[in-house]
Order: sequence, then C-alpha cells, then structure tokens
Amino acid sequence: MLIQSLVFRCLSTRKNRLVIEFPRRLLFASFQFVSSFTAHVATEEINPSLKVPLLKEKTKLEGSKRLKLYSKILHDCASKGSLSSAKAVHGKIIKNGIDPDLHLWNSLVNAYAKRGVFGYACKVLDRMPERDVVSWAALFSGLVNEGYGYDVLDLYCSMKKDGVLPNGHCLVTALKACSLSLDLFFGTLLHGEGVKVGVLLDVFVGSSLVDLYAKCGQMELAERVFLFMDKKNVVSWNALLNGYALKGDAGKILNLFQGMTESELRCSKFTLSNVLKSCTYLVNLTWGLIAHSLVIKTGCEHDEFVGCCLLDMYSKCGLAEDTLKVFKRIQEPNIVAWSAMIDCLDEQGQIQEEAELFSLMRCKGVSPNQHTFASIAGVAANLGDRLYCEGVHACIFKHGFESEIILSNALIAMYMKIRSVQNGWRVFKEMSSWNSASWNSLLSGSQNGKTCDRGPSIFHKMLAEGFKPDICTFTSILRSCSNLLNIKFGHQVHAHIIKNGLKDNNLVGTSLIDLYAKNGFLADAELLFTQLIERDLFSWTALIAGYAQSDCSEKTIKCFNHMQRQGVTPNNFTLATCLSSCSNMAMLENGQLLHSMAIKAGNSGDVFVSSSIVDMYANCGCIEEAEAAFQGMVSTDTVSWNTMLFGYLQHRQGLKVLETFRMMLDKGLEPDEVTFIAVLSACSYMGFVNEGKEYFDSLTNVFGIVPTIKHCACMIDILGRAGKFNEVESFIKDMKVTSNPLIWETVLGTCRMHGNDKLGESAAEKLFELNPGIASHYILLANIFAAKGRWEDVRRVRALMTHCGVKKEPGCSWVMVNGQVHIFRSTDGFHPKHGEIYIKLKELVEKSILAGYVPKTDHILNDVSDDEKLEQLFHHNERLALAFALISINPVKTIRIFKNLHICEDCHDFMKLVSGVIKQEIVVRDANCFHHFKSGICSCQDYC
Repeated sequence: MLIQSLVFRCLSTRKNRLVIEFPRRLLFASFQFVSSFTAHVATEEINPSLKVPLLKEKTKLEGSKRLKLYSKILHDCASKGSLSSAKAVHGKIIKNGIDPDLHLWNSLVNAYAKRGVFGYACKVLDRMPERDVVSWAALFSGLVNEGYGYDVLDLYCSMKKDGVLPNGHCLVTALKACSLSLDLFFGTLLHGEGVKVGVLLDVFVGSSLVDLYAKCGQMELAERVFLFMDKKNVVSWNALLNGYALKGDAGKILNLFQGMTESELRCSKFTLSNVLKSCTYLVNLTWGLIAHSLVIKTGCEHDEFVGCCLLDMYSKCGLAEDTLKVFKRIQEPNIVAWSAMIDCLDEQGQIQEEAELFSLMRCKGVSPNQHTFASIAGVAANLGDRLYCEGVHACIFKHGFESEIILSNALIAMYMKIRSVQNGWRVFKEMSSWNSASWNSLLSGSQNGKTCDRGPSIFHKMLAEGFKPDICTFTSILRSCSNLLNIKFGHQVHAHIIKNGLKDNNLVGTSLIDLYAKNGFLADAELLFTQLIERDLFSWTALIAGYAQSDCSEKTIKCFNHMQRQGVTPNNFTLATCLSSCSNMAMLENGQLLHSMAIKAGNSGDVFVSSSIVDMYANCGCIEEAEAAFQGMVSTDTVSWNTMLFGYLQHRQGLKVLETFRMMLDKGLEPDEVTFIAVLSACSYMGFVNEGKEYFDSLTNVFGIVPTIKHCACMIDILGRAGKFNEVESFIKDMKVTSNPLIWETVLGTCRMHGNDKLGESAAEKLFELNPGIASHYILLANIFAAKGRWEDVRRVRALMTHCGVKKEPGCSWVMVNGQVHIFRSTDGFHPKHGEIYIKLKELVEKSILAGYVPKTDHILNDVSDDEKLEQLFHHNERLALAFALISINPVKTIRIFKNLHICEDCHDFMKLVSGVIKQEIVVRDANCFHHFKSGICSCQDYC
C-alpha cells in the first residue's frame, strides 16, 4: 500500500498545482480492487477489435505464450484508448488465477496510466512483487501527460529509495516533469544522474535537458548541453529555438535556424512557425522567404497556424500582394487568418480593401471576434463614412459584444475621429465601467481641429473621477492644447506630467516640444529637446516644424542637418517642412539638396513632398524647374495643382494660370476656394475684366462654392485696376462686405494706382476704424496724397500714424551667397564689404546712365531736396544687394534678390537697364511677384 498511499498523499496535498482531482469513488475502488474486477468481467464487453485475440485463449495456450498475448492486448488497449477493454482483460487475468510476469504487470500499469486512471495504476504497481524502471516510467509517463509534474518528482524519489536506477526513458520523463514544474534545482540533480548512469549522450535525454534549461530561462546552459550533444534531432533544435523565442531573441533564432538548415534536418511546423515569427519581428524578408520555401517543401503550407505566421511575416515586410497570395492558399481560413489579413491591409493603408475583405469574411459565414471588430472600427474611422461606422456598431451589438470594454473604447475612438461627438459620448455613458483607455478614446477626438476645445474639460472630468492619466492621455491632451494654442492649460498639464514621473518619456516629451514650439516658445522647446533621453524622428520633426512655423528658416535647416548627422532618416513630413522653410526664405541651394535627398530616399513620389518641391522652386524664382517638378509628379491632387497655379501667378504668367486651370478641369479634379483665388488674381493683373466676372459667377453657379471675402477682394481688384470705381462701390454694397478690412485694403491699393484720392481717403478712414494698427494703410494714403502734392495731408497722416503708435516695417532685401543669407537695408553701412559694395554700385549707376537711365525722383515721396532724393534712390536696399551679389557670385550665375516690400518703379527701371549692361539675368522677388530682368526686359511687362 506504500505507493497507493504516496500517490493519494501527492494528489491530495497538491490540489493547487493539479489540473484534475480524483473523485473519492475512484480512490475507494482501488481498495476494492479484486472484487471490482470480478464484477466487471461479468458485465463489461470487450472492444470488438480485441475479441478475436481473446477468443484464442480458448485454445488453452499455456505459460509464457499466454502472458505475452495478454501483454499485447493491454498494449493495444493503451494505444487505442480502450479503458473498458483493459479492465476486461485485467478481470480475466484475476478470474483465471493467472500469475503475471513482470512484463504483464508493467503492461497493466501502462494501460491504466495512459488512460489517466492513476488509482488503478498505483494499486497494480503496489501489488507487484518486484518493480523495475519500466514499471515506474510507465506511471511517470501517464502523470506527465496529465500535467502532474511535481508528483512525478516525488515518485521519482520513491523509486530511488526502492533501489531502482533510472534509464534514458525514465530520465526523459522526469526531466519533462521538471520542465512542467519549472523546477531547475531538481533538473540539475537529474542532469547529474544522467551523467552517473551514462545516458547523457542519448539524443532524447539531451533534448529534454535543453528543453528544461530553456524553459527555466538558462539559455547559456541550454546551449552548452546542445553543443555537446553528439546527435541532434528536430526536437533538440526546437527546444533551443523555443527557449530563445520565450526570451524574445529573434536574432538568435535566425542564427540557429541557419545552422539547422545546414544540418539538412527536416524542419517541423513548430520550427518554422518560430522562425517566421522571428522574421516578422526583425522584418527580415530574406530569411522569411527561405522559411516559406521550407514550409512548401515540408508540406506545411496548408497548416492554419503556419499560414497565419506567413501572413503576419509578409504583412510586416510590407508585401500586401504576397500576403494575399498566402491567404488564398489557406483552404479554410479561420477567424485568426481572416483577422491577420485584415490587419495586413490596415498596415498598408488599404482601408477600402480592408472593408471589402471584412464583408467577404461575413459572406463566407465566419463570425468576427473582438479583435476583428476592433480592427474594422479603425477602418470605419479612416473611411470617415458615418453610415458605415453606425453599421459596424450595429454589427457589434448583433454578435453580443456590446459589453466588451475594448470594443466600446474602439467605438468611442471611431466616432470621435469622424467628429460624431454625440455618438461617442453616448457609447461612453452607456458603458457599465470605464478604464483609462475609455477616457483616452474620448480625448482622441480632442486632437481634431473642430473638437479640440473639449480636451481640457474631458481631462478635468477624468481626474475628478479618480483615473490616473497615462502616456496616451498626456499625448492626447497636449495635442489638444497645441491645436488650441492654449499654453496656459498646457503649463498645467506639464505640471501633472512631472508629478506623475513621465517627464523623461520620449512620447510625452515630443508632445511637449510640439506644444511649446507651436505657441512660439522656442527656447522652452529647445530646452525640452536637450533633456530627451532618446531623440527620435518625431522629436526632431516637432522642433523643426516649430522653427519653420516661426519663420526661423535658417534654424530649421541647421536643425535638419544636425538630425542628419545623428543618423536619423527624415520622413515625408520632415522633408516637406524643410522644403517649406527653403521656400519662405528662398534658400534655393538647400532646397535643391532636399530635392535630391527626397529622390534618393524614394520620398519624391509622395504628393505632399512633391507639392512642396514645386512650391520651393516657384518661390525661389525657378519657375521652369517648378513646372518640370510638377509634370514629373506621380500623382496629383487639388493642392498640387493650386501650388502650380500660384507659382505661375507669382511669376506673372497669367495665361499659363488660366491654361493650367482648364487642364485641371479636364483631368476631372474639382477646384476649391484657393483655386479661384489664383484664377481671379490672374484675371486682375492681366486686365481680363469680363473673364474675371465669368469665373466669379461660376463659383456659385457651376461649382457650388460660396464666395469668400478673398474672392470678393479679387473681384474688387479686377474692377479697381480697370478704373471701374463705380462698379467697385456697387459690388461692395451688393455683396454686403463693407465691414471687412481686406475689402478696403484692396480699394485703397487700386486708388493709389489710379490716383483716386477721394475714394482712397474714404477707404483709408474705414480701415482706420476697423484695423488702426496696420502701417501700410497709412503709408498708402500718404503716398496718394504725396502724388497729388497734398503735403499737408501727408504730414497729417504721418502724425496720426505716430499718435496711434504704428511703426512702418523697415524695408530690406537679402541675397544668398555660398549658403549664407546677407541682409541689406537702405543706406546700409554695416556690411563687412560695404566699401566694395558702394564702389560697385557707383559703377553700375554710371553705366546705367550711359545706357539711358533717368532717375525718377518723383517717386521719393518725401518733401526733401532733389539731391537728397537722388541719394535715397541710389542706395535702396535692393541695389545694395545687387552690388554685393555682383562682387560675390560667378558672372554666369543668375542673381536672385528677395525683398519684403514692393520694388519701386525707379529701382525696377534700374534693374532692367543693369541686366542689359552686365548681360546677366537678375531675379527680384518683392511682396507682389517675381521680376525676371533679362536683356533690359522684365517678365512683369513693367506692371510693377
């Protein structure tokens, strides 16, 4: 009864470790062993497949032959899982008084142990007159198969006390028990036992040791055992691979797999699934393809689990077409395979195809699970179709998942993303309980421009409900503050971040940089950036975008170059932001470098980047290059067409603006409000009054666009430039735009062109009421009065300007030489080369006078002497920039000068004559447009 009581004690004291418990009736039955089987024989039918051999017993076989026959029958019972037949055979043995030999006893133990009837197995083992290692190993094997690892180790100690030495099979089973119970100490004792009995070289013992050490996290020991094995099979390789898989060491798995392929062993599906997961993690397509070829070779291609691993691998490697091919070869894909395919399309941004696949899955009768619904909710949000979103919501209800908190959170995020705020709040309020993710889903909607004002109130409510903000919470609320330009609330959130110990988190730090940079606090943004532990692409881009937004173009490029030196590769947004900075400051050389970088990195096909390239060239005065970049775009949208339209407009190529607009319509693109601003502006300076009226009318009548203030200003400019001031006044009254400053600014500008001092004065008075802080309004009115010789009124306007504290923006010009920007102001004497500049300028004036230049001193609207007027004219900032460029730039290179104000008529004439004298093209960009001076002619056709 020793073994029976031992097992009973083991099973009773380890209930918390066991998967199953033995009922009392089964344990009681083991005590009534003999009578039980006597009764059983009378009632139990033997398995039909075993009847024939049993009938042979009637042939009166005697001795060892009969014992061997019973042993064979019991072996068949164990392998075929026939417990009732095993009991019947056992009953026959007892009824006929047969004295079993050791082999038959072991067969009985094995039959009961394999069927999990450990009470019977232990009783048989206890009654055996002698027990060998096979007897114990049979019981160990059954217990291990049922997950009783700890009990096997206790019984192993009993076996040792019984004086039985283990063999290889026994050690393998005991080592499996150690692996189950993660008992490293006992496993090392068994390792020593294996050395002692001389079975360590057995491939199965070695594989079990590798598996034990690997599962216990001792990979160095596992690898040492593995290396010392004379022979290695698939099991030993898999044991080591699984260990590294548990550790997450994907690189080591691929190294081992390479060695395994060289050993020419046939890989199992378990090996290949681990390798494919590693390839997925490392995005290693090369070894993924090798593993796929072995999947086909070993015939595992149609296995669902391996198929899902292949799907995931190709998906993470960005090969959507190959993923779909693998998916189609799975004979009956389950929900896991469908979900993997949906996730693949989601990662590739193929949201329409993802929605179609979801519909196909439902048509095939496959029911979605929570993961599938969570993915498709994201798809619905990206599609932006409210009806489709509500359909997904209804489908979740239909399948009974409405109470799942994960799906409720996904629905909230979905509704918030499509700006269906009421539906999002309704889902939130109907939830039985919330977690932090629920609040984060609500906050995700506050990142949108139209709903960002709700962010602070949601954050307050979250804190009031006792929820602790996490990283996602802080990044969402900081983006909301950035969109709102609410630096005050942002400071409060920053304090919470420090309080919660998240100031060193990279994502939170990047969001803080974005907040401070967007609000113009660049010093704070720079400080936060230097405090980041790890600076990734997003943190660099946040700082670069902050510089660009604050018009710090040189800092933008400097920061970008620093990022490059740190080995961080820019993305599309980073490149587009830097190109925008180059565009603003006309930094052509830097823009060209960024263009080549975009081509090299494969980013030039992105419509956002390519549109920025077009804009950069147009703003740097290279309209031909802009046109070439536009024509080379892989795909275009309304924004890219608008960019090209404004490029032509800046360079006063009005006919090309109208021609491009017609091409845009022919391509089937819908123009927007911005498109018509370019078209109407082109009609304005070209004097196309009738065409301008037609385009303005088509806004509403043809394209259904409500005219904005800017469209009305363009129309007023068209009429005003044509001198139709009566129509201007009628238009203002009809459109009811009398209260907008832009309208009167436009009127004032056209009055200056035609010298209409009466309407100009009226327009200026309106502007002084609506927006008294703009210096250009006072200057334009003063210029109108000066042109009419009304000097007293000029002084009155200037006095009013002084009284209101309005200061004129100082005029300046700049030119880039050798990658450095040089800025000049009128009569500037602070440049290091000012002496050479003035000598060169004097030379240019003399040559231009010989070519017919006559200074127009009447454009100096100050009441000073003619000599002072000449002095002022000759030292305008654009002329200083020109002189510096000529002493610094290669004579064959185009000179590009940029101004913040309009070029005066006298400087315009001067530049024309100089371009003919020096036989070199001069490009000047002023506040109005580009002027290409070449051979004494300007591209604006003297419409300065």
